[in-house]
Amino acid sequence: MLDITNNHELPEIPCKRYFTIGEVSDLCAVKPHVLRYWEQEFNQLRPIKRRGNRRYYQRQDVVLIRQIRSLLYELGFTIGGAKQQISNDTGTPEITDSQQMIRALRVELEEVLAVLTI
Repeated sequence: MLDITNNHELPEIPCKRYFTIGEVSDLCAVKPHVLRYWEQEFNQLRPIKRRGNRRYYQRQDVVLIRQIRSLLYELGFTIGGAKQQISNDTGTPEITDSQQMIRALRVELEEVLAVLTI
């Protein structure tokens, strides 16, 4: 995995399952519009989108964003170079539409469960 050099200055990632774009922005010291742009550029970064296109990031998404941030801002990589470095490090294929739908369905079911248990 990629070594994250100066990310010790960033806040610790809380033990939560999902994060909003605002929370991720604060955790990674990156503005929300930059996160939305990176979603277009990096195939590995695919947060779950709910009604109204609200984004929900998981812990591995936050870690990936911190890696991208480190590559671009601290190590001086270009977007193309960072894409290549991330794809070499992860070695994971692109997330398919069906996997995205399953993730979104899971979030909805967990919300329903939370309402039912109250």
